[in-house]
Amino acid sequence: MRGEDIESRAEKNNHTAAPAGGRYAGDDRDRNWVSWLIPVFVAANVVMFVVEMYLNNCPKHINNRGFRSGDDGGGDKCVARFLGRFSFQPLRENPLFGPSSATLERLGALNWTKVVHQHQGWRLISCIWLHAGIIHLLANMLSLVFIGIRLEQHFGFVRIGFIYLLSGFGGSILSSLFIRNRISVGASGALFGLLGAMLSELITNWSIYTNKVAALLTLLVIVVINLALGILPHVDNFAHIGGFLTGFLLGFMLLPRPQFGWIERHNLPVGVRVNSKYKAFQYVLGLISLILLIAGFCVGLVMLFRGVNGYEKCRLCRYASCVPTSKWKCDEY
Repeated sequence: MRGEDIESRAEKNNHTAAPAGGRYAGDDRDRNWVSWLIPVFVAANVVMFVVEMYLNNCPKHINNRGFRSGDDGGGDKCVARFLGRFSFQPLRENPLFGPSSATLERLGALNWTKVVHQHQGWRLISCIWLHAGIIHLLANMLSLVFIGIRLEQHFGFVRIGFIYLLSGFGGSILSSLFIRNRISVGASGALFGLLGAMLSELITNWSIYTNKVAALLTLLVIVVINLALGILPHVDNFAHIGGFLTGFLLGFMLLPRPQFGWIERHNLPVGVRVNSKYKAFQYVLGLISLILLIAGFCVGLVMLFRGVNGYEKCRLCRYASCVPTSKWKCDEY
């Protein structure tokens, strides 16, 4: 009996669901991880937002601005003033109900000038823990809970935490190559990395799913819709794309599942052996992904710290982040 026969029989006997549906062949034998890292990430982002608002202290800065201009603040008023120093900046400055850009920059927002010319490379990581407003925070954290907890339960905190952080880093690199005239914050790149990892996990573990085409189409629709929203102005779609590509490659490396025959190798009849934990194509995809990821990171970092403008190398890339229409203009280029 060959390994392929064992795998085929397992697929028939285990009517597994798509990623959104929830079960894989061999689920009963896989370790059932308890998700704790994703809730910690959510808590850390919430705490950082509270710190942002505490340091922002809108009433103090509005009063100082008014004192310097000789009026009551130029007509600007903090939003939700009953919150005291935690109140939000005027909506004209920040429509997402959050702090000022100066506060975000002080706490580690992604800023091309500071990263390249002031050698503050740490901003490539710190920016993913900051959010521009409470709306921004809620949208990202709900997405993180919905996507991340399920992935952590299936694959454990080490792999999912690594994918999350490295995807955020990859998104920051691509964002810095193209966006120079404004700051960028948020966990969106890391979240898109988890989406990318879900897609590559589905591809590399194709044989253990039922409803494969439906699962693939569902994921592709979700990804395309979210990337399409990134062409609106003031949305950092380069961070989305960079995070997604990083997570997509990492998924091939970190999320392949063993062959059913390998899982059941101790219960197989005498003379039946499965010598490889993974299928040949899984090893190939993992190796290619590793090479592409290392090459991409090396090239991206070298271009970034040499001050290369991404738009000079890819003129059409400007439309990946913002498409100008009669309703809005794009000020990134």
